[in-house]
Amino acid sequence: MLVLLALTSCSFTAEDPTYVPPAPLPPLAQLEQAPLVDPAGYVAGEDVLLFATEDRGIACSLTSARGNHINLPYETNTFGDAANNKLDTVPVAHCELAVYPPPAPADVRDDCAGTGLGYLGGVAVLQPVQATYGACRSGVTAMESERGPKGTGQGPISEAAVLPEGGNLERNGLRCTAYNGGVACGNVSAGVGFFISPERYELLSPSVPAAPGGSAETSKTP
Repeated sequence: MLVLLALTSCSFTAEDPTYVPPAPLPPLAQLEQAPLVDPAGYVAGEDVLLFATEDRGIACSLTSARGNHINLPYETNTFGDAANNKLDTVPVAHCELAVYPPPAPADVRDDCAGTGLGYLGGVAVLQPVQATYGACRSGVTAMESERGPKGTGQGPISEAAVLPEGGNLERNGLRCTAYNGGVACGNVSAGVGFFISPERYELLSPSVPAAPGGSAETSKTP
């Protein structure tokens, strides 16, 4: 009896125990290099883009401000009041977190009408030449109300389109990207921006003139 054996070749892949994944890019480099996505799926009103991260822990708007009045689809605001029409309209990126780190003492910009209380984290704002974290407020943000530990899970943020990891949106010279467990927003040409995540945040500003090889000044949470 003649027995024929059919031999088949198989290939196997095995993890390299010595492989170390590359570190994430710095926020401004990520914003510059990540491919832009079509903004059509993120429109949330006239000249406003709205997105949430995949875990819905962060929501951001690429929108406009007149003074301190920001046009937001998820917070009551006075952007459209006639009294504000005399103010210049500037592009901004505004982000809120469901769970967030406290502001570092150096980043507390306001004494909250002399009380010294109420300057809380959870909100990051980018203007063309400045990034800030935290604000004076009482009560919860829309993001905390919807997605925080005691959130309802319902509302405009919960319905926002998800920006996938590595996705990059741009409006009026400002960009936001979801990456590295958080969101970075920046004005790449000016070297200004921020990175936020539930664990930490980082404010980016142009460095003072320095020798070649100098880097941007940063303010980080401990």
